[in-house]
This record gives sequence, structure tokens and C-alpha cells, in this order.
Amino acid sequence: MKQAYKTVNRQGNSEIIEKKSKFIANVMPISSEEDAVNFINKIKKKYYDARHNCFAYILSGVNPIMRFSDDGEPNGTAGKPILDVLIGEKLENVVVVVTRYFGGTLLGTGGLVRAYSKATKEGILDAQIVEMDLYKKVIIFCSYSIKDKLEYEIKKSNHIITNIKYSEIVKFYLYVKPEFLSQFENLLKNFGKEIISFSRFEENEFLKVIDRQVILN
Repeated sequence: MKQAYKTVNRQGNSEIIEKKSKFIANVMPISSEEDAVNFINKIKKKYYDARHNCFAYILSGVNPIMRFSDDGEPNGTAGKPILDVLIGEKLENVVVVVTRYFGGTLLGTGGLVRAYSKATKEGILDAQIVEMDLYKKVIIFCSYSIKDKLEYEIKKSNHIITNIKYSEIVKFYLYVKPEFLSQFENLLKNFGKEIISFSRFEENEFLKVIDRQVILN
């Protein structure tokens, strides 16, 4: 399984005008080709009176999927430029639909490529690029005597504390990157018997990272 990938955080959109033609980009994170097709159809239905609803999407996996459509625009002037922006930004699991309302003036091949690319970039900016990184969930039971020191060490190592519960003992709930798990276990050994128990979940989880900050939903 890959360690990290980039996608978008939410649905986003943008609108630009080029020589009276309106280009509306709609961007969406997806997890399957069905998601992509449903979103494309939704946008086409919303903008049913538009001349063109061009799109591109990328899905990661064992067999990555890339699709695009010019939807009546000259070959290579719409869908491929949208896809090229996604590839250039190294985005995966995302779909973009750019709707064009013709303004009466021909833009030419170069003009179309620039317009579809620009609308896509601005739509992605609105959707907010996010990195999906792998973490392993960990639970630690410890005595009160080391609570502050342990919390300091966890945060210093950039592990993610999601909760701390207090009863007869202290319970830490956190996320640790898989590649740092052995190093973290060695850290815990330094606390000796004050660490009452330590457990980790076998499955890794993807967490959102924006500007180097983990975002927990």
C-alpha cells in the first residue's frame, strides 16, 4: 500500500470568463469510478443548457484509472488539459468537470487549452489540496506520574494525540506513522513499569494532512 497520496479536501468550484465564454470548473474527491460518473452526470444535468461539459478524473489503485472527454470541443483542447493539470499537481482520486457557455468568439486551440487549464487550477485551489498519509492507531495506559513527560515526548515526536482519558490510570489515544512505530515503542520502554499497557491496531488508516497539520474529521 502506498504511504501517501494527494487529493482534494472537498468539493470546489471556480468561474472564469475568456472572450465572453464562461468556464465553470467543479472539482470533487472520489473513491470509485462510479463516484466520478455520478458526479459528471450531476454536473451535466445542472448545466444542461451549456454547450460543453468536459471532464477528467484519476483514480489510484493497483490498476490506476485515467479518463477524460472533450465533449465536443476540438480534440485535445479540453479534457486532456484538465487531466494534465491533475497529473501536474500529482492528484489522485479526484474528478473535474469544466462547463463552457460559448460567448460567441472562437478562442482557438491555444486559447481553449489555457482556459480549461486555468479554470481547473482555480477549482482545485478552491477544493484545497490535501495529502492523505498513513497512520496506525495506538492506545497507551500509563500511571499519572509520567503523564506530563509522556505527553511531551509524544508531541515532540509529531505523533497525533486524539484523546486523553483519566480514571485510575491515564489513557492516551493517538496516531503514529507506521515507519516510526518501532522507534516509538523503544521510547515507551524508557518509562519502564509506568507504562501499564500498550496496544496498536493492525490496520493502517489514512489521515488528512493540510499544511503539515493533521485534520481529524
